[in-house]
Amino acid sequence: MPEIDAFLARHGFGSHARAPLAGDASTRRYERLTAPSGESLILMICPTDTLAALDAFVAVARHLCGLGLCAPAIHALDRDAGLAVIEDLGPVQVAQWAEAHSGDTAPYETAIDVLARLQSAAAPAGLSALTPGVGAEMIAPLGEWYAPGLDLDPLQSALRDALERHAPEASVLALRDYHAENLIWRPERASTDRIGLLDFQDALRAPPEYDLVSLLRDARRDVSEDLRAAMIARFASATGRDAKQVAAACAVLGLQRNLRILGIFARLARRDGKTRYLALMPRVWNQIRADLGHPALSGVVACAAAIPAPEETAA
Repeated sequence: MPEIDAFLARHGFGSHARAPLAGDASTRRYERLTAPSGESLILMICPTDTLAALDAFVAVARHLCGLGLCAPAIHALDRDAGLAVIEDLGPVQVAQWAEAHSGDTAPYETAIDVLARLQSAAAPAGLSALTPGVGAEMIAPLGEWYAPGLDLDPLQSALRDALERHAPEASVLALRDYHAENLIWRPERASTDRIGLLDFQDALRAPPEYDLVSLLRDARRDVSEDLRAAMIARFASATGRDAKQVAAACAVLGLQRNLRILGIFARLARRDGKTRYLALMPRVWNQIRADLGHPALSGVVACAAAIPAPEETAA
């Protein structure tokens, strides 16, 4: 596109080779820019109707860097065109590393340390808050796309009550999509700099366990129960929270997230033609069943029984 070529030339990146990167569930596109010297950067291309998300990305990136965490530096920005050139934090996702090094828990341990650092500071002003009421409302795609016709009112009411008991305070910055494909592993670095942070434009204020759940109840890969328990304990110790309370909040927030995810994945598949997300639904469903076994969700079990399994909703 001529405007992209002009933007890159204007900022000194016109001679960089361009290669598309795999997309995600969003409408943003990414390209890797490689200089003749071999140095690489990332071009972010945002549709002009998503400029608020670009603004949020830039603001949160600067906040994270101010905390000493590893978020991409912004090398060039044309906000009105939806274009940004950002730092390339590295080529290896935590998910890729974990697949190749199944016994190495260091990436997950470091990801927990990043959360502790993140939550040691006040959240930026102006973020939306995931209150119990908002959390319950957020599962609406479940009834709209995953199980049309399902009466969500009893489930939302029971979920709201569970959130009010076990995850009532939207008190910290949550990056929201804090999972292994959005974390870059840099083993040659030290401390929290070993984790590079991506995809945080949807950040909000949430209960402290929200990003922990995103990491440990990952829709895209299995996390063993042993690793999950160890990371919950590490998080509790690092943040000074009671481990049993953390586990209860994780169960409730895990259910809230995954009920919404079922709806979002169904929408991506059925409305947008991104059918690869259907293959992830059984894992999400199994995580829902696991969390419903926690005593913190005893009041939700009966309402959740009305939700059909993925194979019962197949189009």
